[in-house]
Amino acid sequence: MSGNGMASFPVLVFDFFFFLFYMAESNFVDYVKIYCRSGKGGRGSVHLRREKYTPNGGPDGGDGGRGGHVILRGNRNYWTLLHLKYERHVFAEHGGNGSKNKSFGKNGADKVIEVPCGTVVYNAETGEYVCDITEHGQEVILLKGGRGGLGNWHFRTATRQAPRFAQPGEPMQEMTVILELKLLADVGLVGFPNAGKSTLLSSVSAARPKIANYPFTTLEPNLGIVSYRDGKSFVMADIPGIIEGASEGKGLGLRFLRHIERNSLLLFMVPGDTDDIRKEYEILLNELATFNPEMLDKQRVLAITKCDMLDDELIEMLKPTLPEDIPYVFISSVSGMGIQQLKDLLWTELNKESNQLESLRRDAIVHRPKDMSKLQQELQDLGEDEDFEYEYEEDEDDDFEYEYEEEDWEDDKQ
Repeated sequence: MSGNGMASFPVLVFDFFFFLFYMAESNFVDYVKIYCRSGKGGRGSVHLRREKYTPNGGPDGGDGGRGGHVILRGNRNYWTLLHLKYERHVFAEHGGNGSKNKSFGKNGADKVIEVPCGTVVYNAETGEYVCDITEHGQEVILLKGGRGGLGNWHFRTATRQAPRFAQPGEPMQEMTVILELKLLADVGLVGFPNAGKSTLLSSVSAARPKIANYPFTTLEPNLGIVSYRDGKSFVMADIPGIIEGASEGKGLGLRFLRHIERNSLLLFMVPGDTDDIRKEYEILLNELATFNPEMLDKQRVLAITKCDMLDDELIEMLKPTLPEDIPYVFISSVSGMGIQQLKDLLWTELNKESNQLESLRRDAIVHRPKDMSKLQQELQDLGEDEDFEYEYEEDEDDDFEYEYEEEDWEDDKQ
């Protein structure tokens, strides 16, 4: 397809309702909204020791147990958030109440949420960034459980030998969060639909993405391991095609652009039969800059695809028209032309000291808060605009009434 036709790209032959149906049936889920609630602390016990031959036994009420935490844990065996799509309510266990004989209440069990590496968490109500899980086994306490209240045994004094009050447990914490998956890969493929991204991935790795001669064949990201010399390898990510106006919601919009935010290197792919290669490259670059200006700091490589249709003379004529500030290579995924040269170029760029993936993960990624003016529309488009409603059970009353000591929890925090 020509550059002009691709740039204008009307409504295409793409049916948005078909896309929604497909994503509902797909196993790849990269965006979920869930409600999380930690456990509240158990209350301290008000009990006076009463035993035969033990007059004036005094207070012996035990402390309440700690409420369970809600913990996020990175797991490299997950590659999607599908397992959370149908588990929208995550509750940690409440702490047990204290009892007589200075018996402590049981600590509530923590609730661990396993997520794939590359998951970013946002507060669904404010849009604020909460945390980021990038490593296998990394744990982040999303919501802390409440501390248990002190029993009346702690409040005995010389002048108050039988305190009939205890401390309540700390309340639970709750939050509705948005989990976004951003794939971790070394090389991200960027291009218009039908630029040959999936064909390249299938030719250099064992991945088998869907390939067909119509736009938006790829409706979900695909990962492939690209083998290099001496047993070395790197990860390549293929995302659905970008069109002009994607940052404004056209085509598949911004849904998959976030998957290349973590890529160490961006491989721009433009077909060799395009009318203006430089113009298409600038359109793609502008869409990325509009989505996230920090993506312009990433290393970039340009691949002119489908060059098996070009002769040597035409290739030489195209070289002066290419962008000057980016290394380029002419390739053909079908004939294998330039594939090894492309691998060499990608490996060289990946191993530059300023372009290491580890440093990118830890230092260079800055997560911006969600734009609340667009968040509700985004949730609605993804079918995650459900409102959560809950009913809380009141604690059972004790055998007798007593008052709680008015304690300021903030002063006791360590």
